[in-house]
Amino acid sequence: MSDNKQVEEQKHEEEQEVKVDLKPKKPAKLAPQGIRTFTVCRLNDESGVSGTGIVIEGIVLATGQCVVHWLYPAPRGSIAMFDSISDFATVHIKPHPGNESIITYEDGEQVHYKDDGSILTKPAPEEEEEQSE
Repeated sequence: MSDNKQVEEQKHEEEQEVKVDLKPKKPAKLAPQGIRTFTVCRLNDESGVSGTGIVIEGIVLATGQCVVHWLYPAPRGSIAMFDSISDFATVHIKPHPGNESIITYEDGEQVHYKDDGSILTKPAPEEEEEQSE
């Protein structure tokens, strides 16, 4: 077989693959999956109820929903669900800026809610390295 004919056949096969890849597909029957974990640390405790240090552990699901587990009162704490991490922060973090809460994700990203109401986001360490290059 000549080289030209082999090249043409290979191009034809590649074109067929592209057409198959671009063909519309039915939506998946399953919801997106994947979990991102985080902790909430409070530098202060305005209410005198939860204490300071890490007071919450939580997860953000791939759907965006958020599940939080308060570590107080011992031995089990309590659990709540929110439509998003933003909704959680609106209810439990932003109204108490004096707590200076810090959300730390498993990849090292941090969101620090300062006592003056400002929010400081520190990217994950890998992202910082990529940005400086």
